[in-house]
Amino acid sequence: MIRKVRNYDKIANRCDAAARQKVLQLMDRTLQELDACKRIQEIMSLEGDILTVGTRRWDLSKKGKVYLLGAGKACNAMAQAVCDVLGERITKGIISVKIVEEQDRYCNTDVYVGGHPLPNEEGMEAAGRMIELIENASADDLFICVCSGGSSALLTYPVEGISLEDEIAAQDILLKSGARILEINAVRRHISRTNGGRLAELICHQVGAEMISFQISDAVGKPSESDMRFPAYFRGTPFGGDQTSIQDARDMIVNYALSDRLPASVVNFIFDDSRVRETPFDIDENRITTFVVGNLADSCRTAKRIAEEMGINCMVLTTYLEGESSQAGMFFSSLIREIKYRNNPIETPCYVVCAGETTCNIQEPPRGVGGPSQELVLGMAIGIKGMKGVAGASIDTEGTDGPTIYAGGIVDGGTYERLEAAGESIFDALRFHSTGNALEKIGDCIFTGNTGTNLCDLNIIYID
Repeated sequence: MIRKVRNYDKIANRCDAAARQKVLQLMDRTLQELDACKRIQEIMSLEGDILTVGTRRWDLSKKGKVYLLGAGKACNAMAQAVCDVLGERITKGIISVKIVEEQDRYCNTDVYVGGHPLPNEEGMEAAGRMIELIENASADDLFICVCSGGSSALLTYPVEGISLEDEIAAQDILLKSGARILEINAVRRHISRTNGGRLAELICHQVGAEMISFQISDAVGKPSESDMRFPAYFRGTPFGGDQTSIQDARDMIVNYALSDRLPASVVNFIFDDSRVRETPFDIDENRITTFVVGNLADSCRTAKRIAEEMGINCMVLTTYLEGESSQAGMFFSSLIREIKYRNNPIETPCYVVCAGETTCNIQEPPRGVGGPSQELVLGMAIGIKGMKGVAGASIDTEGTDGPTIYAGGIVDGGTYERLEAAGESIFDALRFHSTGNALEKIGDCIFTGNTGTNLCDLNIIYID
């Protein structure tokens, strides 16, 4: 079995090796279980003209053309699964991904490398091509759409009057505001021709075609589906209805005092009743069938099951983690000390796992690179300085933490001192958001490449 953590041996067999190996073993096995290509192929098959997905069936002989559309940080694996099942039955595919890997394989599908966390021209081109394809489709055609987190940037197409440059600037400001992702999305969706269910609206309502949608939900607080074989009602992507409103977008701009910071074209559009319109809340359930093949809570549920199979106690702390990254890491270090020295609220040896999406509040230009997961573990490293038998890791489960090439980082009780020995101040790394540079210097970055899933951030702690 090929490991998901590609530099596993390098980072596992050093420093507090026993604790690190426990963390990385659980992390790697969890990522293996969450791979979306594997999950979709478990519920999707084709026999003759009969396409089966979960508990539903479609007779392709009664359909026209079959189109594949997709976007997101896990889109690679999801699109590959559909292509493996349908092969040449796919008339045309268009997907926008974050990273192209050598092992990617598709059929009759054009691949665009969009920008993330900030949009780019190639992602906008992909979105424009999708709109054109949909507008020229027929009501008897079948659309198969795959989507995971990241689509807001990877599949951008701003409304008339807002340039790509203005949207890029706006998204940069929004992401650095410290706001929750749903608040940020409220603005992004209402200035887009694709996001917030716009593509679903175009397919199902304007063209009148049918859509099968595979979704990975990385939203904090979404209810977890118990069985992915059954269709689920889903909102929040280009291929499903939107739960945010124009008022949500306006409130976000006001509450975070962004009116004077965002491009004037964006602010003017959002507050202009004659131009802005609501995103679709509901999509015709007779024309869309959605299967949720991954949910944020699945990462912790899966990790806990695997830990118990290993014979080690495991506590799911939360699947709702939000807030400032380094502060979350400091809190984890307090929890680690409580468990280590008082066996409370769980007895050692044990794992603590949690999931969510923390953010970095960046007030001035960074002096390096890093991401929320790397900031979290360095915050943790301060509080566990000198401790033995303890290690913690945090990753963005899709494989890239912020603008870095790494998924995240791993720390133990010796991380603080190793940084000092390397001439790095852990406090400066956090203050100037150069946590990726600091962890790379001591060899404690986690590298995965595309993992095949995208369930926000996964944090795993081991305490002996």
